[in-house]
Amino acid sequence: MSPVTTSTPIALNHLNTCDRSQFVAALGSIFEHSPWVAERAWERRPFASIDELHRAMVTAMLAATPDEKLSLLRAHPDLGTRLRMSDASTSEQAGAGLDSLTGDEFSRLQRLNAEYREKFGFPFVFAVRGSTKHDVLAALATRVTEAVETEWAEALRQVSRIAAFRLKETVTS
Repeated sequence: MSPVTTSTPIALNHLNTCDRSQFVAALGSIFEHSPWVAERAWERRPFASIDELHRAMVTAMLAATPDEKLSLLRAHPDLGTRLRMSDASTSEQAGAGLDSLTGDEFSRLQRLNAEYREKFGFPFVFAVRGSTKHDVLAALATRVTEAVETEWAEALRQVSRIAAFRLKETVTS
């Protein structure tokens, strides 16, 4: 079987026949810089739908150790930064207008990002698809005030949402 690439959508039926390394090569970037999620989900093949594949990947994420979850959260870039990030993150952030922040918006975002990271120990994670820069700033301003346990759960929920968007772009039924 030839290696799987993610430049064009991959058929779910094809993924179901992939060996572990091919599966991880195809889906390892769905969860930001955390191919271990795809590797663990592979064991639950075959998948009847993209939603079932997503559930398997989320189950693998949620079953991870606290340190693995923290590493996953820390793998996400700060929103609105001009640092190097994955192509998926760059595209997602641009779609929300985070590449066109005014100077004041950028300063506010940087300040809130720093406050958030200081409080929680990981960057603010938000599934930006379908949101505006104003939505992102409002969510960050609200979530930075949350309790640690509440925010851990919300950050992982956002990671799950990001993965669902990425899977729907990467895999066809």
